[in-house]
Amino acid sequence: MSAQIIDGKAFAAKVRGQIAEHVAKLKADHSITPGLAVVLVGEDPASEVYVRNKGKQTLEVGMNSFEHKLPADVSKEDLYALIAKLNADPAVHGILCQFPVPDHLNEQEIVAQIDPAKDVDGLHVVSAGLLASGQRSLVSCTPLGCLMLLRDHLGDLSGMNAVVVGRSNLVGKPMAQLLLGDSCTVTIAHSRTKDLADVVGRADIVVAAVGRPEMVPGDWIKKGATVIDVGINRIERDGKKKLVGDADFASCSQVAGAITPVPGGVGPMTIACLLANTVTACCRANGLEEPEGLTA
Repeated sequence: MSAQIIDGKAFAAKVRGQIAEHVAKLKADHSITPGLAVVLVGEDPASEVYVRNKGKQTLEVGMNSFEHKLPADVSKEDLYALIAKLNADPAVHGILCQFPVPDHLNEQEIVAQIDPAKDVDGLHVVSAGLLASGQRSLVSCTPLGCLMLLRDHLGDLSGMNAVVVGRSNLVGKPMAQLLLGDSCTVTIAHSRTKDLADVVGRADIVVAAVGRPEMVPGDWIKKGATVIDVGINRIERDGKKKLVGDADFASCSQVAGAITPVPGGVGPMTIACLLANTVTACCRANGLEEPEGLTA
C-alpha cells in the first residue's frame, strides 16, 4: 500500500484564502484591519528569511505588518519597553518575538512580557494553562496546523487512538491537549518511552515531533494510520544535504493510510496559523465573531 500524501502547502494556501476573505469582511463591515507585529533581535540569517516570509504573507492577506528589528546587543529593558508599547497599541493584535535571541536575553522571560491576548505564538504560560483547562486560548501555531490537517483529512477525530511522540512545550504538549479537545484517546510518548514501537503501533494517528531524524520507522506504524511529521532535520546523505522528518518517509509511506511529507507538509501551515491566530485575536479584542475553521 502507498499512503496518500497530505499536501500542507496546498492546504495552507486554502487557509490563507479563508483568512483574506475574513480580513476583507472586517475591513468592509467594521473598518478594522488586523495587525501583526514581529520583533527580530540581531541578524540571524534564517530568522531574517522567516520574518521576511511572515511579513510578505501578512500583507498578502490584507493585514498590517509591523516589523521591529533591534540590534543584537539591545538591552533587556529596551526590548521589554518595545513589547509594552506593542501591548498597548490597539492597531497591533498579534505580537511575536522571533527566536532564537542572543544569549543575554531569556526567551521565557520575553514571552512573559507579551499580553496573552496578543500571544499569537501561543507560548505564554497563560495560553498554555487555558488550553490545558479546556478554555478558549491562542494555540501554538504548529500543533494548530497539525490539527487542521487532521480534521481536513479524517473529519471527526472522536474516539481515535492518537500518539504524540515528543513532549516539548512548543509542539508535543499542546498537540496532545488539542487532540484531547477533539475527543481522541491520547498518549504522549518520547525517546525514553518503554516499548515505544508497540505504543506507536496501536495508534490511528501518529504525530512525530521528537526532533530526531527518521526516528519512527514504517514497521512501527499501524496499517492505515495517519502520520503527521512535524520534524525538520537537516542531514547529509550521499554527499548531499537533505531535509528529513522525524518519521522515515520511505518506509512509513508504505504502511500508513496518509502521511505529511518533509518538506511541504506541516511546515507551510505554521505561518498560515500565525495569520489565523492574529485574525482570531483581532476578533476577540473587538467582540466580533471568530473565523470559522481557523481556531481550535
